Order: sequence, then C-alpha cells, then structure tokens
Amino acid sequence: MIIDCHAHLVPPSLLEAIRARAQDFPSIKLMEDGGFSFAGGKPTRPVSKPLSDIAARLKWMDEQKIERQVVGGWLDMFAYEVPAEEGVKWSRLINAHLAQTAKSEPRFVPLATVPLQNGARAAEVLCEAHAAGFKGAMIGTQPKGKGGVLDDPSLKPFWEAADQLGSVIFIHPVFESGDDRVHDYGMANAVGRITDTLIAMSRLIYAGHVTRYANAKIVAGIGGAALPYVIGRLRRNFLLDREKLGDPDAALAAMYYDTIVQDPRALRYLADIVGADRLMMGSDMPFPIGDLAPLNIVAGTNFSDAERVAINGGLAQHLFGL
Repeated sequence: MIIDCHAHLVPPSLLEAIRARAQDFPSIKLMEDGGFSFAGGKPTRPVSKPLSDIAARLKWMDEQKIERQVVGGWLDMFAYEVPAEEGVKWSRLINAHLAQTAKSEPRFVPLATVPLQNGARAAEVLCEAHAAGFKGAMIGTQPKGKGGVLDDPSLKPFWEAADQLGSVIFIHPVFESGDDRVHDYGMANAVGRITDTLIAMSRLIYAGHVTRYANAKIVAGIGGAALPYVIGRLRRNFLLDREKLGDPDAALAAMYYDTIVQDPRALRYLADIVGADRLMMGSDMPFPIGDLAPLNIVAGTNFSDAERVAINGGLAQHLFGL
C-alpha cells in the first residue's frame, strides 16, 4: 500500500458550514478573499482551491500511484488565538467535516484538530476524535498564537492523553514562523517553516516530552526540519546540563519523520541519523513548497528494497492501523 503521510485538506462542506454558522464564532472573521482573521489578528492567506478540490486531489493521487493519503486540516485555520471554548467548537466542526469526508472517500485518513490554547480541552477533543475513529492529530508549533510553546505546562493534560491513547501527533509549522525577517523572498516557506519547527521540537526534546510520553507517536514534519543537521550541537548542549535537559539522541530515535527534504542527499543523511525505519513518504499536498512527486526522492535515494516498501507506506500502514 502506497501512503502519503503528510497532506492537508479543507473539505468544501466545512467552508459551507463556517459561512452558515458564522454567529457561533464571534472571534473568527471570514475575510472577503476567503481567508480568516482570528481574534482580530493578521488575516491568513485565502483558502486555495487545491485545498478543497477533492476530485483533483484524487486524480493527482492516481497519477502518483498513491493509494491512501493522511490529511490534516490547514494550519492557517487552527485558530489557537481565540478563546478556548470557541476553539473547542471550531475544532469539533473541522473534525466533523474531515471525518465525514473520509467516510465518503476512504482513501483519505484524517488527523484531528484540537484547541491547543487549552491543554485540558485539547485532551478532551483528542479523546473524542479517537472515539470517532481518528488515529491522532495534527498540531501547530505555536499554541496560543505567536510565541506559544508546545512544552507549556498547561498542555500537560493534552500530552498525557496523547500518551494514553497512543496517538499519532504530527507536529507542523504554523502561518507565522515567529521571525519577521522571513517575510521576503519567499523565505517564510523556504526557511521560516524550518526554524519554527526546529525551535518547537528542540523545546519538546529538552523538556523531556518525547521520551516521557513515549506511547504518543510524534511525527516531526518536513524531515525533522534541521534537527538531524544540528544533532551535534543539541547533544553538546545536553551534556553541559544533562541533569535538567532531555536527551536529544534518545528523542530523535523515538520520533518519526516525513521525506519532504527535496534532496536525496539530505534524505540519506536523515536516514543515517534517525534510521530509515523512522521515515514515511510525504508530499505536503497541495502546497508548491512540498514534494508533488514524492515517490521520486525515495526511488532516487540509496535505500534497500525493504526500506523503500516501509517508507512508501509500510510504516504509515502500521502507525495508522490501516
């Protein structure tokens, strides 16, 4: 089974429901261009057609010989900035429409959205999602909005629930990287997503979360960002204060990674650092910065046949119970 482990989907029915239920979300404004503003913040990009064009998505999957696709929502829409109770309703709405879409088109494997601005409520929604058939959630790097951290003590109930449920927790960069220097030259995508993920994951590692909540299956998106490349510095920092910090080598060995690195040399290096058995083929569909022919990099990297089978779907099939 060929499985794309990293993609995004905004069901058309969800957009219709948002328009119909606008009064239920006073902190969320639907902009004229199709974007959103959360709690009066900077408007997001518009929802692009490829995010919602299911027929085109299935056609692309057929062309790429992809049988199943793991789909989270769109990070721009996760609304971590709004009040917690409103965020709960928003997450439930997104999850209901992702589940409905996956039921009508079983080639999609949905990842839930949770209101990460509140750890207890995020845990509650994650439990509901598992009861509805989800295998885990896609979460953004900055809960509570710009500058938020995933090791925030208030998120302990969420991480405990993910551990108890054995959730797949896919960690993904958010709309704002947290660094205004990347808003030129297309660097928000090329570089900002990397630095955002690197900082968020490094905090989780040093906080000890990756090994403490070892039953949660943490996926570090975009090939683990720069984690494999800076493992030496992460290790050195750990050795300088090992009584207080989590072990980065143990953490990297415990996580999972997609293949979205766009260079076979980088993918081979990632495998050398974390092990080829931790890799899953991914596309970041439908975004152009992703890998829209994702089987090619796996074919073009020095892997054994058995490793390619696992990367192209075997591991994802196991993690998601397909």
